[in-house]
Amino acid sequence: MSDRFELFLTCPKGLEGLLIEEAVGLGLEEAREHTSAVRGMADMETAYRLCLWSRLANRVLLVLKRFPMKDAEDLYHGVLDIEWADHMVPDGTLAVEFSGHGSGIDNTHFGALKVKDAIVDKLRTPTGERPSIDKINPDLRIHLRLDRGEAILSLDLSGHSLHQRGYRLQQGAAPLKENLAAAILIRSGWPRIAAEGGALTDPMCGVGTFLVEGAMIAADMAPNLNRELWGFTTWLGHVPALWKKLHTEATERAAIGMNKPPLWVRGYEADPRLIQPARNNIERAGLSHWIKVYQGEVGTFEPRPDQNQKGLVICNPPYGERLGDEASLLYLYQNLGERLRQACMGWEAAVFTGAPDLGKRMGIRSHKQYSFWNGALPCKLLLIKVNPDQFVTGERRTPEQRQAEREQAAYDQAPTEPVERQYNKNGNPIKPAPAPVVEQARLSEGGQMFANRLQKNLKQLGKWAKREGVDCYRVYDADMPEYSMAIDLYHDWVHVQEYAAPKSIDPEKASARMFDALAAIPQALNVDKSRVVVKRRERQSGTKQYERQSAQGKFTEVSEGGVKLLVNLTDYLDTGLFLDHRPMRMRIQKEAAGKRFLNLYCYTATASVHAAKGGARSTTSVDLSKTYLDWARRNFSLNGFSDKNRLEQGDVMAWLEACRDEFDLIFIDPPTFSNSKRMEGIFDVQRDHVQLLDLAMARLAPGGVLYFSNNFRKFVLEDNLSERYAVEEISDKTLDPDFARNAKIHRAWKITAR
Repeated sequence: MSDRFELFLTCPKGLEGLLIEEAVGLGLEEAREHTSAVRGMADMETAYRLCLWSRLANRVLLVLKRFPMKDAEDLYHGVLDIEWADHMVPDGTLAVEFSGHGSGIDNTHFGALKVKDAIVDKLRTPTGERPSIDKINPDLRIHLRLDRGEAILSLDLSGHSLHQRGYRLQQGAAPLKENLAAAILIRSGWPRIAAEGGALTDPMCGVGTFLVEGAMIAADMAPNLNRELWGFTTWLGHVPALWKKLHTEATERAAIGMNKPPLWVRGYEADPRLIQPARNNIERAGLSHWIKVYQGEVGTFEPRPDQNQKGLVICNPPYGERLGDEASLLYLYQNLGERLRQACMGWEAAVFTGAPDLGKRMGIRSHKQYSFWNGALPCKLLLIKVNPDQFVTGERRTPEQRQAEREQAAYDQAPTEPVERQYNKNGNPIKPAPAPVVEQARLSEGGQMFANRLQKNLKQLGKWAKREGVDCYRVYDADMPEYSMAIDLYHDWVHVQEYAAPKSIDPEKASARMFDALAAIPQALNVDKSRVVVKRRERQSGTKQYERQSAQGKFTEVSEGGVKLLVNLTDYLDTGLFLDHRPMRMRIQKEAAGKRFLNLYCYTATASVHAAKGGARSTTSVDLSKTYLDWARRNFSLNGFSDKNRLEQGDVMAWLEACRDEFDLIFIDPPTFSNSKRMEGIFDVQRDHVQLLDLAMARLAPGGVLYFSNNFRKFVLEDNLSERYAVEEISDKTLDPDFARNAKIHRAWKITAR
């Protein structure tokens, strides 16, 4: 065999530039960069060194042969021509990986099968001995890459991917691969900082990958020093003496590095379940005396190395992939920025994120950004020098912004409620204690204007809500078109529903505005960040409108008109209480005394609870959903109403056809569309409302009243209904001030017999 070989080093997408620098430093010659790979020439010693010392590569492939390939037969004979007896014994084990397509091969499994057949046929002995397949730990791992009609056949010297260092047997929910973590550390300048004796800390360390990779760099420890199995271990071309020499050198270098005074390397993790796995990983890496991990929240993060030492803060905050993550993640990034500004002055920071818009919310500018890929997700590495020059202290104001601020100042200065003064024993007024100073998120121009609007609405509606004893109300409903969302107050919680932006709106701009709004909400409404819940409201189809968004199962008690109700702000798109129907529920409560009340499509039966509060003789509530009827039962129980309140599970139309009871007061608030598995056919409110109302009116007692409402914006009540019944539209009488801005939120009618 030749003394020089062609090598292919594979790597994650985006690491090619760093890998070529590393590989050349380790001895690779004639190096060239490819997508997710680096190619070059090397002798066997360099090939071994790359396996042992590369922090960035996935695999080191030694090219055995290149040959043109037109079809599967060319593939078979090209592989068959190699003297496989020089590489493995006839009864050894084999694994084949095939990538690429073309030349008549579009199925990688078929391509791998042809390669395997050629090797097996070449090595088959007269006595029947032949290689067998072992995909886990084979004696020889072969890779064939098909590239534009050329087959590149290689021997995998690595075995398992080089990112699998062996120390991380326990990992968190979304771990970074070790070679990506090493690349981020290198791009962040950690080798330079470590050489200067700097510190390393991760405020969201998970199972400690950044810490271990950083400590290995600082200690001059080869990343794969402790690996026992390699792709070349049982390869017949392996040179054990050469490998032993290189391994011994690496062991001696690690011993020298580990005997140096350890650098200050610390990690903090909020999730207590990850602390012990992180410590176990650190111990397996042999770095327990270098690295310490503690439980701690980002909001209290403060590195305290010896002698006011500075260094690198590095972290990989979560990106947010589930509905409603936006609020918690925004506040997490804001907390991180606040802690950097307050506790890490003079440090360098590196934030690796798949949500760069969130990175902009830290209130501190990055001086450099690098693009990476975490699997298939594009990410950014934000490099920050933590000093006041990089702090975002404010932005230029437009004339409209300044006018909005003047309006806000006028509101702030206007007295709202009389202030009761307190006096000491000498008759002098006691000055109130100053409020604690809390650093607020820095708002963009748009965010500040949005906050001003929220505060304006809150002042206007808050007085009404207090006067009327309203605990839950809508404070904002797309008042500013560019901030398209509905914001409801539920006592001391905020429920945000983001309306999906039209396709004509740039998604990045829509996302930026959403984050502007989320930054403004806690300040403007004076609520804790942890009490902001975000959902996205889109046009729903089928049963999607009833699907769970989460599974926290947390209920919050609120009050309305003297009754207690349970809401769930997290698990479903709707909360269990339709705020726009508050006036209708209060009307029912006032009219229910002594009456038999029927609530169709009752949802969580809030109207029925109001009827019971108003003294109804009985209530009957009908809905298809067992979940909502269980919720309704809890609402009744919460108020001490258990007798004379029936809960019926069933399709409303079928239930009405079978019902023979009479009712004095009926409320119907149907869905726009329903195709539940529990009902026959499909309900469409526009198509089916006449049949629904006829069935319900047949159950209405003489002198009774039926209230009908729905939220379908294009709904038209059938004209011929007014020929049979007395029909009065009362929509304007069923809207409280918090929904006066959106008169189309629902329509309502009062229907009685003629």
